[in-house]
Amino acid sequence: MKKITRLSFLLVLGSFFVFSACNNAGGEKKKAKKMAIVVSTLNNPWFVFLAETAAAKAKALGYETKIFDSQNNTATETDNFENILVSDYCAILFNPTDADGSVANVKKAKEAGVPVFCMDREINAKGVATSQILSDGYSGSVEIAKYFVEVLNKKGTYVELLGITGDNNTKARSSGFHSVVDNYPELKMVAQQSADFDRNKGMEVMESMLQAHPDITGVFCGNDAMAMGAYQALVGAGKEKTVKVFGFDGADDAVKSIKENKLVATGMQFPKVMAEKAAQFADEYYNGKRDFAEKIPVAVELVTAKNVDNYIGFGKK
Repeated sequence: MKKITRLSFLLVLGSFFVFSACNNAGGEKKKAKKMAIVVSTLNNPWFVFLAETAAAKAKALGYETKIFDSQNNTATETDNFENILVSDYCAILFNPTDADGSVANVKKAKEAGVPVFCMDREINAKGVATSQILSDGYSGSVEIAKYFVEVLNKKGTYVELLGITGDNNTKARSSGFHSVVDNYPELKMVAQQSADFDRNKGMEVMESMLQAHPDITGVFCGNDAMAMGAYQALVGAGKEKTVKVFGFDGADDAVKSIKENKLVATGMQFPKVMAEKAAQFADEYYNGKRDFAEKIPVAVELVTAKNVDNYIGFGKK
């Protein structure tokens, strides 16, 4: 009787260890089917669309979701990550506030076994985020710059409104633009200033630029929110007919403004593609996949009055 009891005990114990090994393959504990969506700000329709699209795709794949707003503040972003990492989320779909300042948060998530999939904005670190799905802002701005040169007839003075200085998208868009425009000596930039990708700041910066440089003929803005703010300032100064405004994003109000001959052009990003791909990758990770491309570029398309009827806000018809 004792032998039978001992044998039964050993069989039960062995089954327990086999079960534990299967349930923690690779040392990973299966997390709840919950995805966190962290975006830099919800004070911009573009990022609202990005967040809501990511959440909708994740829900369609069977996950609970919650959207976190970092309010363009790395400290708030850190608080968001801390809340997420103690709440058993299985993945983070992430739009960083700062290419350098956000690295530490992604590292913490990786150490906690939570994969991070960056959307639209990247972090300046390799091997930290599981994958980064990013607009090709440099190439998109090259195409905008070519059209800028054409519309301004290769001459005149212009100003540039930059986005957030710590964001790689700001650098990529400005660099792509200047890689073309700087080859035309009769096109002269007389002012360049950050307006933080914000519509109200775009209007304020444009108002101040107009006081110093009333005779400009063009404005390149690093996103559509600033472009709409700049256009508003031009209307206030009675210069909306003589100064050509170029944006970047493909926001709904920008597309409508191009149709109404207000804005001249924008670069159409595809947030739906980035958001849905991030959610899809997170689902694949949850189900065991681990080999993801570290960076995936998404093409940007030039939208002008010539082709605007092919587009809607944030995408093609």
